[in-house]
Amino acid sequence: MEMKDMLAPNPIKLPADPGAESTQDLPAGIVEHPDSPLLWATLAEQELARLRADEALPTAYITAYAYARTGYHRSLDRLRGNGWKGWGPVRYSHEPNQGVLRAIAALAHAAQAIGEQDEYDRLRQMLSDADPESVAALLD
Repeated sequence: MEMKDMLAPNPIKLPADPGAESTQDLPAGIVEHPDSPLLWATLAEQELARLRADEALPTAYITAYAYARTGYHRSLDRLRGNGWKGWGPVRYSHEPNQGVLRAIAALAHAAQAIGEQDEYDRLRQMLSDADPESVAALLD
């Protein structure tokens, strides 16, 4: 039997990401929707994948880190704007939450790539606190 913390906030269910319809045209989509965690996460993920394929050195990951850092901050803005108080569930299964969680994961990957293991560990814990399923889906 699962115990429920009666003081825990309800899970956050974000509305649709403002850039959800623009993922195929990233530069223009980001200009139209700079507040979109999903678009920043997608851009960071693409850059990370390209760099991994090229077996790039850690210094090459700075741009991916910057994209991911922007997505992370847009994610925090979006979460807070929708009632999140800095803790509580943000379920990966709710599709509009996925851009936020992907942006956090992209920052974790980029941080690890440039040698920021403490930041990676902190972000991994943040994802686990939000939804342990997101760790398996996005980091493992």
